[in-house]
Amino acid sequence: MLVAAPRSGRRTPGGRAQRLCTPAQRRGTRVRRLGGEHPHHQRAVIRFTVGDDHVGRITLDRPGAANALTVEMRDEIVERVRECRDRDDVRSVLVTATGESFCSGMDLRGSTVAQAGTEDFDPRSTSQALRVGVQTFIRELWELDKPTVAAVQGAAVGPGAHLALACDFVFTCDRTKFLWSFAKWGLVVDAGGAYLLPRLVGLPRAKAMVMLGEGAVGTEAVDLGLAYRHVGMGDAMSAEADELAVRLAAGPTRSLGLSKTLLNRSFETALPDSLELEGHFQSLATASADLVEGMAAFREKRPPDFTGR
Repeated sequence: MLVAAPRSGRRTPGGRAQRLCTPAQRRGTRVRRLGGEHPHHQRAVIRFTVGDDHVGRITLDRPGAANALTVEMRDEIVERVRECRDRDDVRSVLVTATGESFCSGMDLRGSTVAQAGTEDFDPRSTSQALRVGVQTFIRELWELDKPTVAAVQGAAVGPGAHLALACDFVFTCDRTKFLWSFAKWGLVVDAGGAYLLPRLVGLPRAKAMVMLGEGAVGTEAVDLGLAYRHVGMGDAMSAEADELAVRLAAGPTRSLGLSKTLLNRSFETALPDSLELEGHFQSLATASADLVEGMAAFREKRPPDFTGR
């Protein structure tokens, strides 16, 4: 059974319901809990908050199971990322987790993979499960036209690693471990890993991670190109990641999102096409209110007050 915390709402000019925080809640915490007979399932939650700082915070909160993703949690992440995309009051996104692990990957209990070898198993169902599953939340994060930050305080395994790596800025601490166990299970790398890893660390290193199970611990993640910044202590790392998310949310997020899209597409876009897209995006940026504000602030020698419009 899915249970959502009470929330208030209003209608946008287009008639779509927009979910808002209740006045009594500073960050409007919403929690989705997952029912089920297994005790781990009863504790599985995704927390979602939006503060006055315009940061949408998505938190994996299943510490007793190392934040392993159930199907319901996976779908909830997709829903929350899409909500961040559609809400004007969300201007950046921060992905975090509670407990000792960031995310230990997919919970195999009840998954399509766990049914392999059984009499009724159809291997073709795996492809469909991936399309509507982990591939969706990776794509939604990667293509989100708003800045994203991830704070990885512990182990991030397989799809859990890719959840973080699909974000624009990844923070690590001394306890961070990026791990890949696909080969151990006889599986092919999934959840967008074949797309993300070569772009971040290069093809030879990506092959070592996927085919040999080589991981990255602590500062190695920054050295290899998986992460943006390493902060030794977990609490300090979380604070710095939050500060960056707030800083990004206060920036010209319209143009930041366009630059992000331009960069993310650069590996598969020919130079003439990239230059054409660059010109189109710059025309959109110069038509924005943030451009007008930025130029005015420059002339008046004051800090700009961007609105993301």
